[in-house]
Amino acid sequence: MNFCSIRASLPAEGLHVLRLILVPRTKMRLFHTENIMAEEYNPYNPIVMDHFLNPRNMGDLEDADGIGEVGAAACGDIMKISLKISDDGKISDARFKTFGCGSAIASSSMATELVKGKTIEEALKVTNKNVVDALGGLPPVKIHCSVLAEEAIKAALDDYIKRHPEKAALVAANKHKA
Repeated sequence: MNFCSIRASLPAEGLHVLRLILVPRTKMRLFHTENIMAEEYNPYNPIVMDHFLNPRNMGDLEDADGIGEVGAAACGDIMKISLKISDDGKISDARFKTFGCGSAIASSSMATELVKGKTIEEALKVTNKNVVDALGGLPPVKIHCSVLAEEAIKAALDDYIKRHPEKAALVAANKHKA
């Protein structure tokens, strides 16, 4: 049996989707959906869609103080988060580059928003649940994307601490105070 695929482009005037049900080529049927944002056709809420379609803080930071890269090409999602940390120990900027699905991009975008302005200690406490909650939820099969975002933040902060060992003692002291 031969199966076929379809490549569709999104027209400038709005989001439209061609949905394909994989059936033998002789029985192929196409379905056109006018509104991708409608709940019956979209498992993602408007916040997730907004962060996917309009990601915040995308790109690299020149002279980043800490960089965390997690994931594997074999599983399909790779996330890189770069942080700029000011002298007072607060995250002044955060950027991401993500190779992955819409949930991975939205999770990366939200994670950078969550850590900006936080101290290192506060950012270390950001969890995947915080990312999911801020996004208004993710489908259960996409929770791993928020886990990658948490891991990328922690990897970037660990990188910062390794590059600045003098800050490690301050971070450890502040952890014990909390």
